[in-house]
Amino acid sequence: MKFKNSLSGEVERFEPIIGKRVNMYVCGPTVQESFHIGHARTYIIFDSIAKYMGLSGYSVFYLQNITDIDDKIIKKAQDLNMDSQEVALKYISEYFGIMHELGVDSVNFYARATDYIPEIISQISRLMEKGHAYIGGDGVYFRVSSFPDYGKLSNQRSEDLIQGSRISENSNKADQKDFALWKMQKPGEPAWESPWGRGRPGWHIEDTAITETYFGQEYDIHGGGTDLIFPHHEAEIAQMRSISGRETLAKYWIHTGMVTLNGEKMSKSLGNFITISETLKRYNGREIRFAMLNGNYRSTIDFSEKAMEEAGKNVRYLNTIKRRLDLHGAVYGNLDLDVAPYRKGIEDAMDDDFNFRSVFRIIMDLAGTAYREFSNLSADSVRSILSTFQWANSFLGIFDMYRNPEVLKKSVELLLDLRKKLREEKNYGFSDLIRSSLVEMGIEVQDNGKDVEWWIRD
Repeated sequence: MKFKNSLSGEVERFEPIIGKRVNMYVCGPTVQESFHIGHARTYIIFDSIAKYMGLSGYSVFYLQNITDIDDKIIKKAQDLNMDSQEVALKYISEYFGIMHELGVDSVNFYARATDYIPEIISQISRLMEKGHAYIGGDGVYFRVSSFPDYGKLSNQRSEDLIQGSRISENSNKADQKDFALWKMQKPGEPAWESPWGRGRPGWHIEDTAITETYFGQEYDIHGGGTDLIFPHHEAEIAQMRSISGRETLAKYWIHTGMVTLNGEKMSKSLGNFITISETLKRYNGREIRFAMLNGNYRSTIDFSEKAMEEAGKNVRYLNTIKRRLDLHGAVYGNLDLDVAPYRKGIEDAMDDDFNFRSVFRIIMDLAGTAYREFSNLSADSVRSILSTFQWANSFLGIFDMYRNPEVLKKSVELLLDLRKKLREEKNYGFSDLIRSSLVEMGIEVQDNGKDVEWWIRD
């Protein structure tokens, strides 16, 4: 398995630090508002990566944080006259609900920032002891000049760093590139006791406190969106390496591309911002997963009606083929289709920098072959195709695997037997009623002389 490491800029062979064990951390959400479709893409991609690694023989521990204390959360709480933790809990609940709808269920543990205040204080104390942090008038700051490699991940020189959206002018800083580790309490804000006074953690320090707690000072994979490379991921590296003295925080860095809406960057102010909840009202989780995965995971993709309709069409097609195979009755032929090359092709594509586009092309090819050769396939071929679909679905999540095909098959065949008898008795009114009822249920019925073929329409 190989993939692009953002830290080196090269596609590298994956070699975990310890055997087959993989510790993976992905930056989770800041819970102050509903989540947009860009969040969906990031978490769907890492869900698929974690699941595929598990299928490939790795023992994956996937850790994700939840930022439940932040300037934006506090402002939202003040605007709504609510407690900041009430706001956080509201959106944490929403987040878990939509992740369930999207089939994102590979995260082993979610760590809320406010549960790690002692660990955060410990890290800040160690940074101060080593000369990497200082007390400003309104908080504790990391001294960027003390860490020469700052900017390496984003490929920027320290003196030329572009200021990020969360880096603001502040006369309390020794250097404007410095960032907050601890923010002193302002009136009406939530706060915790610390050696420097009551306050709360900065944005970056929670991540390294959480990962050090579970993984130690160095681990295998850190992931997130490309928008987090600077300043957030640069700050994480600076913090942990300044404490540990090691060459790396994470051995491999994986970043997912952004999502535009109708060709423009998503922005609430421009009115082209769409939430995952809104999207789920129109498309199911499988369709959204297909749309978010079908492309280069590192590149920007455009979210549009056309793209979603295409994804929906492909998912419906694949599920129609799968259901017909699920409900394949007799053996119509003796064609032994060699399915192994399809599975090997999928594995090769995933092992080559998670090439989801090639994976989907191979699956569509297999589905097309199954459709063309449906009446000729042997029982072994049907089982092999279904097994491959099920295996691929375990990390892609695009097939509907929740129906019990045997129960459905027996129920439909019972109705079709009754319809056959009614037709033999020339009771066409009731026989047509059975057929129309099945069609309303999404079941297509096709009469072929004395035989009847049926399948589920997605």
